[in-house]
Amino acid sequence: MATFPITPAATLRRIQRLQAVTIAWMTFEAAFSLWAAWRARSPALLAFGGDSAIELLSAAVVLWRFRSASSEHAERTAARTAGALLILLAVYVILASVLSLRGYVEPKSSYLGIGVLVAAALIMPWLARQKRRLSAETGSAALRADATESALCAYLSIIALAGLTLHAVWQLQWADPVAALAITPLVLYEARETLRGKPCGCY
Repeated sequence: MATFPITPAATLRRIQRLQAVTIAWMTFEAAFSLWAAWRARSPALLAFGGDSAIELLSAAVVLWRFRSASSEHAERTAARTAGALLILLAVYVILASVLSLRGYVEPKSSYLGIGVLVAAALIMPWLARQKRRLSAETGSAALRADATESALCAYLSIIALAGLTLHAVWQLQWADPVAALAITPLVLYEARETLRGKPCGCY
């Protein structure tokens, strides 16, 4: 079996700590955003909560990857899993948004949801930056995908926040699902790059 470049022990510890922080935060974020989405029947919050749940799985996969042997097989498996989760997220967002735009679901204002989105908009960019640096250091496409999901979580929180705010202030019913749809092209692009095994080359 081909071996993947060996990651220094100090870098491994940094990655494992970062993934543990991600898992702890995403557990909280997913639980509260999905609960708020259920109460408000909000596609944007549902998409955000779904993203949080998927990112929680992705963080667990990457943690497994860097706790297992540093092999090409482990990296490829983790990258493919993370890429597939990104595709699942895009499909999830599209379905939830279309249902709302067609009138099957009527969203309500959610101030709890707005609070969770504000917290995510502050926390997730920092996590994404740290993971991008470590992806560049290790050449890991799986970690690139996880960094992308953290960045997407930040973008989605801002877009969803805009949609929820427009809905809460001006009662624009379409703002919520349209905000959720706006992020899907980037999700699909990053899913393709991850499945092709490309690590992040940026800092």
